[in-house]
Amino acid sequence: MFLEAPNMPGHAGWIEVVCGSMFSGKTEELIRRLKRAQIARQRIELYKPSRDTRYHESQIVSHEGRTIPSTPVTAAQQILLLTSPDVAVVGIDEAQFFDEAIVEVANELANRGVRVVAAGLDMDYRGRPFGPMPQLLAIAEYVTKLHAICTRTGGLAHFSHRTTGETDAYLLGHQDHYEPLSRAAFLEAGKQDSHGG
Repeated sequence: MFLEAPNMPGHAGWIEVVCGSMFSGKTEELIRRLKRAQIARQRIELYKPSRDTRYHESQIVSHEGRTIPSTPVTAAQQILLLTSPDVAVVGIDEAQFFDEAIVEVANELANRGVRVVAAGLDMDYRGRPFGPMPQLLAIAEYVTKLHAICTRTGGLAHFSHRTTGETDAYLLGHQDHYEPLSRAAFLEAGKQDSHGG
């Protein structure tokens, strides 16, 4: 269904959002979809926030170690300036870290006939909607919500619990900063955090 050629005359593009908690496989799924588009001989371009240098300066890298080349940008509007006129698919990783203009950018690209695939955290470490993600989810034609495995219960994890004391909403981290938790485990962790235990 996602391998159509979007730049045919009269063909409208669309927006896909892949969301979920930390360690749920969002970037892995983004890479999978973009590589399938490459197999279908579609021109792809990928973008990520320039602040995300955890694994590589320019590559998008999943926690599993899969990689795909991307262009780091500091602001969402740069994506419109850099995207080639003949691109078929645009991938955006860590969409929650972009400014609110990412919603307008995704809409503009889709209106041009581009398939837009955005991946990001839908909630921050407090369990609240993260940055522009609610608006992206609202305008997307397709939404895929992925779940990690809860490190405490073994059930499905929906929350990204921060295991350090930092309170910055935009803290980039690895396993040493976050753990995926189920709702029950997240609520229990919140009680422990508030009581200093």
